[in-house]
Amino acid sequence: MSRVALVTGGTRGIGEAICTALNDAGYKVIANYGGNDEAAKAFTEKTGITSLKFDVSDFEKTKDAIEHIEADYGPIDVLVNNAGITRDGTMHRMSFEQWNAVIQTNLSSCFNTCRAVIDGMRERKFGRIVNVGSINGQAGQYGQVNYAAAKSGIHGFTKALAQEGAAKGVTVNAIAPGYVDTEMVRAVPPEVLEKIVAKIPVGRLGNTNDIARTVLFLVDDTAEFITGSTISVNGGQHMY
Repeated sequence: MSRVALVTGGTRGIGEAICTALNDAGYKVIANYGGNDEAAKAFTEKTGITSLKFDVSDFEKTKDAIEHIEADYGPIDVLVNNAGITRDGTMHRMSFEQWNAVIQTNLSSCFNTCRAVIDGMRERKFGRIVNVGSINGQAGQYGQVNYAAAKSGIHGFTKALAQEGAAKGVTVNAIAPGYVDTEMVRAVPPEVLEKIVAKIPVGRLGNTNDIARTVLFLVDDTAEFITGSTISVNGGQHMY
């Protein structure tokens, strides 16, 4: 039987590439999304992958959704926490709402999803959790104290949970992407993007498949000796 994989923020960008790669590798994939119904519909029509709308920043809604997923498709053995938003602004202009939205969606969501699956993974003595951090959680970024804090928190969360799961066959790792060619990055003004690319030693933006391939490596059944790691996929921009 195929292992069931849940990918949050799974219908666009990096999440879409992760879902497609897992699906092609034989996993039964469920893609979570938060709000863009049109994009989710197009994603499912194109890939045949089930998309399910629920708010990962809400503990009870996440718990209920995961219970329904497991009832319908079987236990979740692979969890990829990819959901994320930005609400950029310098500290002296940032509202609490901007801060809180990013912390809840990007960081608290990892607790919400992991808490819902961890007991089952421990009982079955198998689990693969991959949390998507960011280069900006490692190096910081002007105007992103909320985003950098959340992504940095993911890296610490990963290391702590990895220690708890190791003896039970549950690995927990993080990926820290650099600047990847997605809608979010394409919205950056061209002159700014040019400066960013100039700082990347390999000379290009990442692509979504660079991240998806790393996820496939980490969630494989044979990747049992890799846990608590943060793998930087950034073209050498920040060596951490």
